[in-house]
Amino acid sequence: MSTMVLASPSRYVQGAGVLGSLGEHLAKIGTSPLVVADDRVWELVGSTVAESLEAAGLPVVRVGFGTYATAAAVDSLVERITTDGHDVVVGLGGGSVIDAAKAAGHLAGIRWASVPTAASSDAPCSALSVIYTEDGEFEEYRFFPSNPHLVLIDTAVVAHAPARFLVGGIGDALATWVEARAVAAGTGDTMAGGRPTATGTALARLSWELLWENALPALDAVRARVVTPALEKVVEANTLLSGLGFESGGLAAAHAIHNGLTAAPQTHGLTHGEKVNIGTLTQLVLEGAPTEEIEDFIVFTTRVGLPNTLTEVGLTPDSPELAAVAAAATAEGETIHAMPFPVSAEQVVSALKAIEGISRRVRAETGLPEPVAYVAGH
Repeated sequence: MSTMVLASPSRYVQGAGVLGSLGEHLAKIGTSPLVVADDRVWELVGSTVAESLEAAGLPVVRVGFGTYATAAAVDSLVERITTDGHDVVVGLGGGSVIDAAKAAGHLAGIRWASVPTAASSDAPCSALSVIYTEDGEFEEYRFFPSNPHLVLIDTAVVAHAPARFLVGGIGDALATWVEARAVAAGTGDTMAGGRPTATGTALARLSWELLWENALPALDAVRARVVTPALEKVVEANTLLSGLGFESGGLAAAHAIHNGLTAAPQTHGLTHGEKVNIGTLTQLVLEGAPTEEIEDFIVFTTRVGLPNTLTEVGLTPDSPELAAVAAAATAEGETIHAMPFPVSAEQVVSALKAIEGISRRVRAETGLPEPVAYVAGH
């Protein structure tokens, strides 16, 4: 009988104003933290973080960060950690800085904490990092023996982040249930290293349900820069439930297609969740999902503000890059091979081409706006 695995962070803290208690929580796991944050994030919340660390008797040491979690960025952090003798590294900001901090903490042999400033992905809770090339193309997953020792997310900070970040997080989290049910129907392992538990699969489904009920009012709250119960539920779905669900429920075609899309320069500048949403819809087409489910997904994601056509990610059905996207998505070791049936690169190309016409038809029939072409760098 197969082994089942459920992975989770040691402590998860969420709420309005909790960033002010970061020092209190960090003091339980270390005495010399290194905070990794880019200049923009530090300008926004650095004073709150510094005051919290000082109040807990911890030194305030911060190092900057670039754009992507690259191998070089991780190695640079490891050198800083080992040279200065830090015993906990804190990723403060978005998914890439958090992934870099996790990878560096693992290599340096110290503890790590995730402090996202937006609910833009499900990266904070997991025991893995996504590593990119300097040009922003997917390079590899790195897996670690333990999850973050602390995940802390301040919903008041999330409420003041751009709404697009929350939209991206919703796109990432919507994939969780679609992928988890596919993995459960197959024989492959999850990212946690075993078959999915019923708990992991149920958490993935709960994430989906909370998003369908609360995504639109949560976006209203962020645009008004206020914290509401709907926003709290979506932050939990995007960060905790999707994080547990994807790692312990499993990834399948949606994230593999995301990884493939990074091979197309036209998609650079899109958020992780925006590209994942293309992957989720493509997976539904590959599965031959019920027409009603596909159409409902298109209507909902259009209302949320997520792309569901190639046009909206800088491509077209005639783009020659689709072959490279599909080849990368179906490469050996990719999560698309956790689907309950074999998927070829040719099938991925066909499904990617199909979503354009399906989405345009559904949007026209339901009175939703036509897709607007995305141009990288604009």
